[in-house]
Amino acid sequence: MASNYHSTRSREHAVTAKRAILDGLAPDGGLYVTDALDESRINLGELIAARREGTYLDVACTVLGALLDDYTPEEMRACVQGAYGSWPSGTANVTPVVGLGGGEWVLELFRGPTSAFKDVALQMLPRLMSCAAAGSDERIMILTATSGDTGKAALDGFADVPGIGICVFYPQGGTSEIQRLQMVTQAGRNVAVAAVRGNFDDAQSTVKRIFGNKELAERLATRGITLSSANSINVGRLAPQVAYYFDAYAQLVIADSIALGDELDFCVPTGNFGDVLAGYYAKRMGLPVRKLIVASNANNVLTDFLTTGVYDRNRPFHKTISPSMDILISSNLERLLYYESDGDCELVARLMADLANEGRYQVPPELLARIQETFACGCATDDEARDAINGVLHERNYLMDPHTAVAWHVSQSTSRAEGVQRVVLSTASPYKFCRDVCEAVGTIDTPQGSDFACMHAIEDEMRRLGVGMNLEEAPAPLAELEGAAVRFTDVLDAGQMIDYVERKTGELL
Repeated sequence: MASNYHSTRSREHAVTAKRAILDGLAPDGGLYVTDALDESRINLGELIAARREGTYLDVACTVLGALLDDYTPEEMRACVQGAYGSWPSGTANVTPVVGLGGGEWVLELFRGPTSAFKDVALQMLPRLMSCAAAGSDERIMILTATSGDTGKAALDGFADVPGIGICVFYPQGGTSEIQRLQMVTQAGRNVAVAAVRGNFDDAQSTVKRIFGNKELAERLATRGITLSSANSINVGRLAPQVAYYFDAYAQLVIADSIALGDELDFCVPTGNFGDVLAGYYAKRMGLPVRKLIVASNANNVLTDFLTTGVYDRNRPFHKTISPSMDILISSNLERLLYYESDGDCELVARLMADLANEGRYQVPPELLARIQETFACGCATDDEARDAINGVLHERNYLMDPHTAVAWHVSQSTSRAEGVQRVVLSTASPYKFCRDVCEAVGTIDTPQGSDFACMHAIEDEMRRLGVGMNLEEAPAPLAELEGAAVRFTDVLDAGQMIDYVERKTGELL
C-alpha cells in the first residue's frame, strides 16, 4: 500500500506522493510529510553492491522508489533516466566525491546543466510531475521564488514541458550577474521571469500567500489550472536530494576510503534548509550519519536557532557574496520540527503561527536537545569565506565558490570525532560567482567591467596553477551567456506578483 502524505500542521488532508508533488504545498500552508519515513529504510549493502556494478541512476531509483512509493518501478526508472541519462559529467559522476586530504571530501553537486546543486532535483521534478498528471487534463503553473540557483534550474527543467508553465521571481540586485543572466535569457514558450523589489524572503513569502489565495485558486480551477511549486517546499524537489547522500557514501565505500557501517559527517551550506534536510531524511532511512553541520553566512538565523532554540527573523538582512544563502525564513525547518517532535502537528502549527505573526518562535528545551543530537552549526563572514577560497586553492589545489567556502570554513571550525571523515557539500560552480571568486583568489588582478572578464581571468589562473579537475575552464552554458539576448526585463513590487501570475497563466497555458 502506498504511503500517505499529509501536512506538517494537520493530518486531516492525506494524499498520495503523486498528489503531494502536484500540489506542492498543503491546503493549510504546511509542508507535506509522510509518517512512513522510518519504514523507508535502505539496505545499504545491497545499494552499494548495485552501485558498484551500475551508476548513480541505480541509487536514485532505489532511494526515490522508497520515498515516493506510489510510482511504479517502471515509472521511476523512466523519470530517473530522463533526468540523468544525458548528464553532462556522465551517469556515473552525477555527483562526484573529490578528496582534499586529511579525511576531508567535497561532494560536487554542480556538474549538471545549470552548474548548481538544484539541477539534481529540478531535472527530476518535471518528470515526476508529468508522470503524476498523466491521463488527466490538469494543467500546472509552477511558481518559484529563487535566491539565485533554483530559478535557472527550474526554468531549464520545465522549459517546454507540455501542460506546465513556470513563473520565476528573483530579488532585484540579489543574485550574481551570471545567475541573473541565466534566468533572463532562458528559452522556452512556457516560461516567465520577473525581478522583485526587495529580498528573497519578500518574494518567497508572497509566493506562499499566492498559494493560499482561495479566490485565485477557484478562478484558475475553472480553467483546469493548478498552482504548484518547484521550491524545496515541494516533496518532489526534496526527495531527489536524498539520493546523493547515499551515493556519496557508496562512492567512498567502493573506493575503500571508508568501511561499510562507518559514520560520516556532512557539512552543508544552508539557506532554505532543504539540502541539509535531505541528509536528515537519509539518516532516518539508514545512512550512517554522525552529524549534519549547518553552515550559514552572515544571515545566521539558523546558527542562532540551533544554539538557543529561538528562531527570530527580526534582524538585519545582509547581502553577501553567497547570495543563495541570503535567507531569513528557512521553510524546510518546519519538516524537521515535525519529525523531531514525533509528529506534533499542533506544536508545529503554533510555532508557524508565531513566526507569521511575530517573526519568531521558541521550541521547548527537550525538542532543541533532540535536534542538537544530530545537528551542529556555524557561520562565516564574507572575509572568512574569501579566506577559505584562497586557502583551499593555494594549499589544496581546488577552487570553491563562495557558498562552498562558507561550509568549508564552518567545517574547519567545528569539532570532529576521531576517525570520522567529513564531506562538505559543494553547491555551485565557482564560475557562477566570478567577480567574488576572482577577488578572493588573491593572485589575480581583478578586471573591471563585466563578470565575463573575471571568468576569463579565473580560467587563465587555473591553467597557470594546473588545478585541473574540470575547474580550469567555465562550464560551456555559463560561458555562452556572454552576449546572449535578454528576454525578460519585468521588475515588480511584491504586491504586483499575484496579478502577474494570473496574467501569465493565460499567456503560457
